[in-house]
Amino acid sequence: MSKRPMAIVVLGQASVPLARQLMAGLPEATLYGLAGRTTDVDVSFSHFGETVRHLFSQGSAIVGICATGILIRTLAPLLSDKRAEPPVLAIAEDGSAVVPLLGGLSGANEVACQIAAALSVKAAITATGKLRFNVVLENPPPGYRLANPDQAKSFTSDLLSGISVRLEGDAPWLNHSSIPFTPDGVYRIEVTESRREGTPQHLVYHPTKLAIALHRTTTLDADELLSQIHQALERADLSPAAVAGIFAPVEEAASSAVGTIAQRFRVPARFLTAADLEAAIVPATPTATDVAIAVTGTPERLISPSPHFTLAVAKQILDPQTIGQPPGRLDIIGTGPGAAAWMSPEVKTILQAATDLVGYKTYLDLVSDLAIGAQRHESDNRQELDRACQALDLAAMGRSVVVVSSGDPGIYAMAAAVFEVLDRQMKPEWQGIDIHVAPGISAMQAAAAAIGAPLGHDFCAISLSDLLKPWDRIEQRIRAAAQADFVIAFYNPVSSQRRWQLAESQRVLLEVRSPQTPVVLARNLGRSGQTVTVTSLSDLNPESADMRTVVLVGSSKTRCITRADGKTWVYTPRHYALE
Repeated sequence: MSKRPMAIVVLGQASVPLARQLMAGLPEATLYGLAGRTTDVDVSFSHFGETVRHLFSQGSAIVGICATGILIRTLAPLLSDKRAEPPVLAIAEDGSAVVPLLGGLSGANEVACQIAAALSVKAAITATGKLRFNVVLENPPPGYRLANPDQAKSFTSDLLSGISVRLEGDAPWLNHSSIPFTPDGVYRIEVTESRREGTPQHLVYHPTKLAIALHRTTTLDADELLSQIHQALERADLSPAAVAGIFAPVEEAASSAVGTIAQRFRVPARFLTAADLEAAIVPATPTATDVAIAVTGTPERLISPSPHFTLAVAKQILDPQTIGQPPGRLDIIGTGPGAAAWMSPEVKTILQAATDLVGYKTYLDLVSDLAIGAQRHESDNRQELDRACQALDLAAMGRSVVVVSSGDPGIYAMAAAVFEVLDRQMKPEWQGIDIHVAPGISAMQAAAAAIGAPLGHDFCAISLSDLLKPWDRIEQRIRAAAQADFVIAFYNPVSSQRRWQLAESQRVLLEVRSPQTPVVLARNLGRSGQTVTVTSLSDLNPESADMRTVVLVGSSKTRCITRADGKTWVYTPRHYALE
């Protein structure tokens, strides 16, 4: 069965016990429940169609405890390539029926059989090849790749019509199938690491027994190295489809060549630590051949055409996920101001794949429901650089680390701290980390949206915290922004230790701005107790703000509109010709 993430989707509380029963045998599954109708779920959602289509597009297997029709109608617009579809199954609310709908080539039938066995029912599988021969030739199990998938359907049709077939090579999943192999079969199925093209009468499966070990590639041109590898494979009569993974010492994680070659072969890159190599009695300065032997044990064939790479054919299928460690990944995310609905789909997907969460406790609490099983690393909100170092060290160990910020991670948040640490230190082991910044809705955007459009023209953001920069620099920027007639968003206006900065900012602004300038104070945006109020620059009471408040100060053109219900809209026109 595929190791892809799985979502069990329920629409009512009556389905939750059945979902939890299934999850006991599906450790990769996350339970999604319709908000307002379910409790005790991992993730709540408000819109069924939007959620299911997002999961499908991200490649998650979907098990819906619901009617088949609702899944079919929801996903119909997305159906295009059956080879790329993730498994989609429907299960009756009482567990009496298990129906694989989509993703037969991605393991849907196998998932259905597993679930049906757990429920003591029979899976409603309609694939004729699976029913007759207990195998789907288009969908080999992990560890095997079909060289000519476009010809598998017609091959299966001919096999069902009674054509004889012989097996060349060895594969337990074929040996244990119900295909009536015969030594003199007209058609043939071949299992081999060698290069074979295949025909409509000849299916070719390549077992992933081949390891490519790399060494000292940091300064090499990836395309040139890739060309040399392909030439070596051709000379050795080995198929690229038999490659299980690209392997290198962990010191090679900084090499772009390793990742590039793994991407071209569409296989994982795995890095062996000193402990991995010591376990194989490898020298302190291993060669590519030493790495290949450490990966494969005693290989059937060992080909060393270059000091930079070695080809090794193992005696059995290689599972790269069990060898060494993956490249490290560090995502720096923004959750938005607080409301779950303001969190982007990209951020939610990143959190679901995380192994570690790093951040301020308050922020980690906001996302814990989306990162089931991830290890939390909490720290004080003022320890930004230490937190960045910790996240980078964890990622260097091959983990999928997420640094959590509120708002947008690049606006007074952790993205800058991570890059600052990289700029100052750049440990060798950090070089190979895949770093990605996922944006979020900032507090000033949320505040503006709540009151109208005060940021409709040029604006700037200024933090009033003088912990990281002197007050005279802050005051200089406030005065310059006021003179330039920017709308100003003030972050960190006050705290328990800093009570005077907002009042001082008000004084500076009144030197330039009209006392009637609109001011918006937005507190607890997207959270319980949200308030958004409008006042004027002269009437601003600094005591009404705290660290959870963002303050928007209008420009000379910012206007207020009083509504019939007494509430106020605030906006800044897009052009200055309006008088």
